[in-house]
Amino acid sequence: MSEVLVRHLDEAVVEQLKDRARGNGRSLQAELKLILEEAVQRGTSRPSRGEYRVLADWVRASLGDRPQSDSAEMLAEDRTR
Repeated sequence: MSEVLVRHLDEAVVEQLKDRARGNGRSLQAELKLILEEAVQRGTSRPSRGEYRVLADWVRASLGDRPQSDSAEMLAEDRTR
C-alpha cells in the first residue's frame, strides 16, 4: 500500500475531519482513506451526506454569532402578499 502525506492543512479543517470521523465511528486515518477512495470512485457526482455536514459546519462557523432571520417568518409573510 502507498502512503500520502498532506502538509499545511488548516487546523479548523483537521478538527472538522476528526469530528466527522468520530461521528462515523472511524479513526481519522480510516475516514480520510474513505473520503479519498469515494472521491476517486464518484468523480464529479454529488457530495455525500457527510460532506454536506462538513460544509454546513464550516458555514455555521464562518457566520459566527451573527443573528440570522427566521426563514419561516419570511415565507409566511411572502405568502400573505
